[in-house]
Amino acid sequence: MKIKSKFANLQNHQIFVKVKRLIDEYFQNNGFLAVDTPLLSPKLIPESYLDVFETENLYSENKEKLYLTPSPELFLKRLIAAGIGNCYSLGKSFRNKEPVERKHSYEFTMLEFYRVDADYFKIAEDVMGLLSFMANKFFGKNEINYQDKIISFDNYEKITVAEAFNKYAGITDIFDHQNFFFEAKEKGYRVDGLDYTDVWSQIYGIEVEPNLGKNGQVTFIYEYPPELAAITKINENNRAERFEFYIDGIELGNCGNEGVAIDEYQERFKKDIETRQKLGLIKYEPDWEFIEILKQLPKCAGIAIGVDRLAMIFANFKSINDLKLISIE
Repeated sequence: MKIKSKFANLQNHQIFVKVKRLIDEYFQNNGFLAVDTPLLSPKLIPESYLDVFETENLYSENKEKLYLTPSPELFLKRLIAAGIGNCYSLGKSFRNKEPVERKHSYEFTMLEFYRVDADYFKIAEDVMGLLSFMANKFFGKNEINYQDKIISFDNYEKITVAEAFNKYAGITDIFDHQNFFFEAKEKGYRVDGLDYTDVWSQIYGIEVEPNLGKNGQVTFIYEYPPELAAITKINENNRAERFEFYIDGIELGNCGNEGVAIDEYQERFKKDIETRQKLGLIKYEPDWEFIEILKQLPKCAGIAIGVDRLAMIFANFKSINDLKLISIE
């Protein structure tokens, strides 16, 4: 690997800095408390779909293992359970085995915020408020121009995951697994030996995702299958109460209502630990206390937003690397 400095990107980088400053300004104007969360933790939430960076504290007698945090979630939820109220974190997150390309990096800036006594549609309003605030500060109007397309923030599109699969992929019912596998196979997708989420992800990535946020508005896609619930509430209709939002086919944030069924999550927690072991991912001490924290959460909803991607769009670039002054390649 080489360390490269890119002085030609100075103006671009200043846009990235301004985006972070405007995020701080918006949330502090709206009564959210800024929280500076640790970047190293001795315990983590087990997540089977990502790996982490490991180090150790040489000062401790037993050379305590520490891990760069993939998100500030385990800290923010502790604070919310303790009664801190509406809060946000704006800082670095780290995910190992990530490709370094136009939308990804193993080191990136994440905005994560939570609103108490609110659901995820209120978070969608917060997101639109933030985007409008930034657009007006940058350009003096409630829209941006990204890759020769005008994206208006006056309104936004909402579409359920089921509607999107039907509209863009011709899959009539994603919740009927037998029908889902049959239609996927008819379309030519490999289904043998794969589970539901594997096939779902194939179709979503190829046929659904590229169409989101393409109509001159932000798209919020919501009501996911329970198999893709993450740590979010599953409602009485067996739908995960979470959304992702997109601009021009680029996913920018992932939101969900808190209120996960603890018994179900305990089993998923254990399963993720087993999956990590099978995949040979870095072994760390799971944050078992996190389950108790979830029991204490008040009604709330929160979202994680990739700030590098957000800045890339406001700067009208195709790659997050265009914003960096220094990169490791």
